[in-house]
Amino acid sequence: MTMGLFSRRKSREVEEIDGLDALDELEPERDAGDAADDANAEPDADAGADADAEGAVAAEQSAAEEGTAEVPVRGEHLEDGPYDEHDAPEEDRIDLGGLQIPTVDGMELRMEVDQRSSAVTGANLVLGGSSLQIQAFAAPKSRGLWEDVRGSLRDSVVKQGGTAETRPGVFGTELITRLPIKRTDGRTGYRPARFIGIDGRRWFLRAILTGKALGDPEQSRSFETLISRLVVVRGSEAMAPQELIPLHLPGERAGLSQIRSGPLDPLARGPEITEIG
Repeated sequence: MTMGLFSRRKSREVEEIDGLDALDELEPERDAGDAADDANAEPDADAGADADAEGAVAAEQSAAEEGTAEVPVRGEHLEDGPYDEHDAPEEDRIDLGGLQIPTVDGMELRMEVDQRSSAVTGANLVLGGSSLQIQAFAAPKSRGLWEDVRGSLRDSVVKQGGTAETRPGVFGTELITRLPIKRTDGRTGYRPARFIGIDGRRWFLRAILTGKALGDPEQSRSFETLISRLVVVRGSEAMAPQELIPLHLPGERAGLSQIRSGPLDPLARGPEITEIG
């Protein structure tokens, strides 16, 4: 089994969206010429894949009515997770501290690092032209966070001229967004994304899927299976709700520079993406 792990390198700049900090999980759309010139372009920058994904998302949005659809039964392709660390079955996983990632043949693991504090803040799992960004946050014992986070995210996207629709998903209610972005040729495009939120035992997991999987049911199921195999390591220490659960690079111990975030802002500009080795 092979799993791509890349050496650390400086990431490329992310374009700014007028009136809104650029989203690390929703990178601006790039035309074919720009992508060809950029050797480090992300897999979901492919124009044809974006068009297919956007069409699939639009069709799903038109079929889904806010708050009226029932949550479907979990599919047979899913495991029982994402797991709390105390319930996780034995499996070969990559230890990132607050998250444990199962190894998947051909998958690339790209870590997100805050370049000011050097704190690891998230992980991107790249496979077959699609990317899954995952982050884990502390949550209160009495209630989950996803409903509140989903509402805040939906309102923010709509205010920016995008669309955001809920739909039933294999893990519960999901949010499908299309955020307007300014293309390099001056035209306005849209970047689709699928937001999945899962409330666990004193933790909340947020996953953001972009790329070809949005229009490819088979690839979408592969990422759903991957999510169902994740393990969240909440720990026993006291943490404020919406505080980012500390992560570290593979093979490292938990350090002293782990980030302590404020309230979870789904549309805040994230850290630059840095690959690891």
